[in-house]
Amino acid sequence: MSHVTVIGTVTAKPETRGELQELLAAQVAPTRTEPGCINYDFHVDTEDPCVFVFYENWRSQADLDAHMKMPHLLPLVSEIDRLLASPVEIRHLRMFSTIGSER
Repeated sequence: MSHVTVIGTVTAKPETRGELQELLAAQVAPTRTEPGCINYDFHVDTEDPCVFVFYENWRSQADLDAHMKMPHLLPLVSEIDRLLASPVEIRHLRMFSTIGSER
């Protein structure tokens, strides 16, 4: 199986941190129910509370592509430029190990 791993980093403007955190947190539950979502985990940097990180694993690239078109992303996408201090950083990774639940 060819899993797709994504690490996304978003940095809020200090004055929009709370609003961005709410919009990002609202993505977790609906995303976890999407077909192909293995895990979708939301983090905040321990040294900079304006930096948020998502760690995601998807069954396939097609599943990730479908996720990016989901309507629950619209509130976030429509406000993202106003809320961010810098562009979103996205890293696509290829996993060499197995997912923990596949042991």
